[in-house]
Amino acid sequence: MQSTDINRRQVLASRPEGAPTTDNFRLEEVSLPQLKAGEVLLRTVYLSLDPYMRGRMSDTKSYADPMVLGDTMVGGTVNRVVESHLEGFEAGDWVLGYSGWQDYAISDGADLVNLGKNPSVPSYSLGVLGMPGITAYFGLLEIGAPKKGETLVVAAATGPVGATVGQIGKLQGCRVIGVAGGEQKCRYAVEELGFDLCLDHRAGDFAEQLAAACPGGIDIYFESVGGKVFDSVMPLLNDFARIPVCGLISQYNATTLPEGPDRTSLLMRDVLTKRLKIQGFIIFDYYARFHEAVRTLSQWVGEGKIKYLEEVVEGLEAAPDALIGLLEGQNFGKLVVRVGTEN
Repeated sequence: MQSTDINRRQVLASRPEGAPTTDNFRLEEVSLPQLKAGEVLLRTVYLSLDPYMRGRMSDTKSYADPMVLGDTMVGGTVNRVVESHLEGFEAGDWVLGYSGWQDYAISDGADLVNLGKNPSVPSYSLGVLGMPGITAYFGLLEIGAPKKGETLVVAAATGPVGATVGQIGKLQGCRVIGVAGGEQKCRYAVEELGFDLCLDHRAGDFAEQLAAACPGGIDIYFESVGGKVFDSVMPLLNDFARIPVCGLISQYNATTLPEGPDRTSLLMRDVLTKRLKIQGFIIFDYYARFHEAVRTLSQWVGEGKIKYLEEVVEGLEAAPDALIGLLEGQNFGKLVVRVGTEN
C-alpha cells in the first residue's frame, strides 16, 4: 500500500548475466523530499513494463544510457498529481510520465503530459494510446508504407505493438499474417483482432507453414523478435520489401552470438539484389508528431476499429517477476502494474 510519507522503489541491485532474476532488483523505502517551487508531487497508479528495460539493465552501448546500479528502475507511468507548485498542473490531474518503478516522484513538468481530470481509461496511455501504439503507428505507416493488397507479416502479433500493427495493416487493405507463441494467442489474433492467419512460431515446421501462408511472398515484415522467425521470413521477402525494426526480444537475454553459420553475407546479398529497406527506429524519432498518432489511434479505438488487450498485475513488489515473465513471452497483451489506487 502507498504511504503518504515513505516512497517505495524498485532499484537495479545488480546487472543480469543472461536472463534477469529477482536478485537483480531490490525494493527500498526512502523518505519523500520536500516539494519546491516549480515542481509537482506525483503518485504512481500504473507502471508500464516493456522489453527495452532489459537493455537498460546491461552496461552496454545503445540508443539510451545504461542504468546506474542503485538507480530506480526506469519505466513509463500514469500518475495522479498529489500536490502542485507548477502552473498547468493541479492536484487530482492525471499525467503521463516517466517516473519509473516507485510509489512517488517529483517532476518539474518537462517530462509530463497532462491527461486531465477524467481520462476514460488512464492505463491506455501506456499502451495503445502511448509508446506501443505510437511505435506501431509510425513504424508501419512511415517505414512499412503499406499498400492495399500487400502481405504484411507481424512478429509478436498479440503483443501491444504487434496487435496494433496488424490491425492498422488491415485498415490499410493488407493481408496480415501474425506470428505468436501458442494456440491461444494465434486464435485471438484471428478471431478478435481480425488477422487473416496467425502461426505458432513454436511449431517444428514453422518455416514451412509460413512459406505456405505467403505464396506471393512478403512485402512488409514488422520486426520485434529476431532469431528463428526472421530466418524463416528472409527467403520469402519480395523485391523492395520493407522491414521496420523496433526490437529484438529473442536476443535480449543472450550472452553469446547465435549458433550456426554466419548469415550476414546472405542477408546483405538479399538487401542488394532485392533492394530491401531495413530500418531500425525508436519512438522518440517521431516525438514532434506524437499528437498525430494519438489523435488517430484514439479515433480508431473509439470506433472499434482497433481492439486492445491489457494484462494488469497488482503491486510494485510484483514488478520484477512480471518483467522476467514478459521477456519469456508469458504475458498476453500489454503488461502494466497497478502500483496504487485510481482515487
